[in-house]
Amino acid sequence: MNPGFWGILVVAVAVLLLFGRGKISGMMGEVASGIKAFQKGMRDDDKPMAQIDATAKEKDKSTDA
Repeated sequence: MNPGFWGILVVAVAVLLLFGRGKISGMMGEVASGIKAFQKGMRDDDKPMAQIDATAKEKDKSTDA
């Protein structure tokens, strides 16, 4: 069963009444910043494994001393 125009309109009005325009735009801003942080984390993940292993070994040596 597909919702018609009036069903979608009623849901949209209910959401606006419950959350208000300010909260919805604030939530969208938070979602956008979360997506940007995720993308940055994925770019940082592209480091070669050899480089990550070498960095980890250097840290282990410094903590053992």
